Amino acid sequence: MSRNNFDLLRLLFAATVCLVHAHELSGFNELGWFSGWLSAAVAVKAFFVVSGFLIFMSHERSKSLAAYASKRVRRIYPAYFTVVSLSAIGLVAVSTASVGEYFSLSWVRYLVANLTFLNFLQPTLPGVFEANRLAAVNGALWTLKIEVMFYLLVPFYGVLFRKFSLLPVLLLTYAASVAYGGLFSLAAERTGDAIYAELGRQLPGQLCYFMAGAFLYYYQALFERRLGCFLLAALAVLAIDLLYALPLLEPFALAVVVVFFGLFAYVGNFSKYGDFSYGVYIIHFPVIQLLVDAGCFRDRPWPFFGVFVAITAVGAMALWHLVEKRFLLRGSHYVAADTAAR
Repeated sequence: MSRNNFDLLRLLFAATVCLVHAHELSGFNELGWFSGWLSAAVAVKAFFVVSGFLIFMSHERSKSLAAYASKRVRRIYPAYFTVVSLSAIGLVAVSTASVGEYFSLSWVRYLVANLTFLNFLQPTLPGVFEANRLAAVNGALWTLKIEVMFYLLVPFYGVLFRKFSLLPVLLLTYAASVAYGGLFSLAAERTGDAIYAELGRQLPGQLCYFMAGAFLYYYQALFERRLGCFLLAALAVLAIDLLYALPLLEPFALAVVVVFFGLFAYVGNFSKYGDFSYGVYIIHFPVIQLLVDAGCFRDRPWPFFGVFVAITAVGAMALWHLVEKRFLLRGSHYVAADTAAR
């Protein structure tokens, strides 16, 4: 596992979400190619697959529950806290509300809700981005509460695996998750109420992707022995799914393809440069919103896009070096890779 492409994959998935949001939030038709050829939804599902593979591995390799929890908190929360806090404090500069109106009870609710991953309770700040297509400060953060719930569930599943056997628990959880998503999708279709679709993409609707990644971690030896069969079947399922939905098979098929590219066709050690994927993901949304709100690129889509990419890239690198890396344990492979590169 020392040679893999998971860091690169996560960066590509984060970039995919960024590109799609650049079009959706700006409304520039010239950027519509990104939404036409790329899928933010698939990228998020692929993120969850990678998490399932790597987080179960992290849990298995941790000396204790406290060690596992420490690694997860150190990796995700310092950068998250920084971005949420800077947004809450700094966006007073672009708010149409007065300083007194801005730092109100709504501001406190935003800070508390977002720092506890309950972004849906207060996604906006007073007078901020109200003229934009979407007023949310950082709409990409909805996946983080699901990711955190995954982290909390992993030790619980570790107990279940030991008590009831690995495969039945994996299969039952996977099937229940697919059923949950299917029921809410059906409800949304029959009622026309978008709330059902929104609930369907929350936990446990996304758990099937996480558990598919976990399956391929625990049965990696089988996956490698029957690699051709797994890959051909997965590609066939995904091709058919484009024409006729296969909700029971699609999560596992996607997981097979993602893990295949994660484990094979090694393209180099990206860890030596750092892991910018998380920073890109949690920074890009407010950057787009700020540029749209400024209005200086109203009729210039490509300058807007270039500035957005530059700010997001620089911000992600700064977040990594100034915040994220400083909280990692010495045993982290990112620290080891950086030391080796030096």
